[in-house]
Amino acid sequence: MRILADQNIPLIEAFFGELGDITRLPGREIDAAAVRDQDILLVRSITRVDAALLEGSRVRFVGTCTIGTDHVDLDYLRERHIGFASAPGSNADSVVDYVLSSLLLLAEEEGEALSERSVGIVGAGNVGGRLARRLGEMGVRSLICDPPRARDEGREDFVDLDTLIARSDVICLHTPLVESGEHATRHLMDARRIAAIRPGSVLLNAGRGACLDNAALRRRLEEQADLRCVLDVWEQEPAIDEALFALVDIATPHIAGHSLDGKMRGTELVYQAVMQHYGLPVRCKLGQIKPDPWLRKLVLTEWAPPLEALSLCVRACYDVRRDMVGFERYRRRLGMAQAFDRYRAEYPVRREFSTLRVDFKKNNNDLREAIAGFGFKVKLAGK
Repeated sequence: MRILADQNIPLIEAFFGELGDITRLPGREIDAAAVRDQDILLVRSITRVDAALLEGSRVRFVGTCTIGTDHVDLDYLRERHIGFASAPGSNADSVVDYVLSSLLLLAEEEGEALSERSVGIVGAGNVGGRLARRLGEMGVRSLICDPPRARDEGREDFVDLDTLIARSDVICLHTPLVESGEHATRHLMDARRIAAIRPGSVLLNAGRGACLDNAALRRRLEEQADLRCVLDVWEQEPAIDEALFALVDIATPHIAGHSLDGKMRGTELVYQAVMQHYGLPVRCKLGQIKPDPWLRKLVLTEWAPPLEALSLCVRACYDVRRDMVGFERYRRRLGMAQAFDRYRAEYPVRREFSTLRVDFKKNNNDLREAIAGFGFKVKLAGK
């Protein structure tokens, strides 16, 4: 078989090498000519998979090593009996790490503990659900809005979006992009709702760019400049609104889910689906080939200052400022659109919080619980 894969998907050779010849290309260079003679197509979110790409090709299976599927025409694949798999949940922890690193940075700048703020989470799927659990373990109060899930699961503890906006100090968007229907999410945060956000609040979008009206947000920031904003996803990627980019506090090029661990899990999930589709045995497992993190553990004493210790652990794994500075360096050299893609393609290795173990020589319950709540492994000496 012939396999065409996005060059940013890790471990392709290790997982798929036994199946045939592998070709790698940048995601935006995967076009109809490139896929024509391929049997399997493996993509990430920047490649649009539809009739224009696949019509007349040999492709019989498409895998996207990402959580979302809005870049894939699923109806077309079903009509053509082309196999399909995605990787739901694969990089959810990575996105949560990004959110916590960003919120911790803003809280430090404002001199306010994250635990003192109420966090509204829009979308309670793999990312939003895990974010709510981690915040809960840290004692952070959260409000959740997810109408389809509230209906299907009978969740009376969820709130509507307008209530969430009115009551939250931090608003985190983690919804898929749904174009139409009762629960459409395109411009879910529209001009009216953006205007309703309380001054001094934080607005964070690490879901889908078009769920937030970027032009309306730009106008609010130009006119009032009274929000703190974290944007990892944007409308019109990679040619994003440069005026909005200049106004937000943390601006990154759709890399919240770009941990090596999340990418590797995505590759494994799609590999398993491919093997099942072709009736072949699964011979390769991620645990057999996953590289060790270069930093395995930190040791803290019982008198470690809590906020400083937590910040140290977070930044040892992932400091969001690295991506802010790195992206800006690329932008100045290459221009916005080219920098957006180049930074993603050359993204430095990043490991998730869960790969770092924090050892305590003596017990400090409050600090240990806070660090465990952020997602790190913890161990008390002698246990």
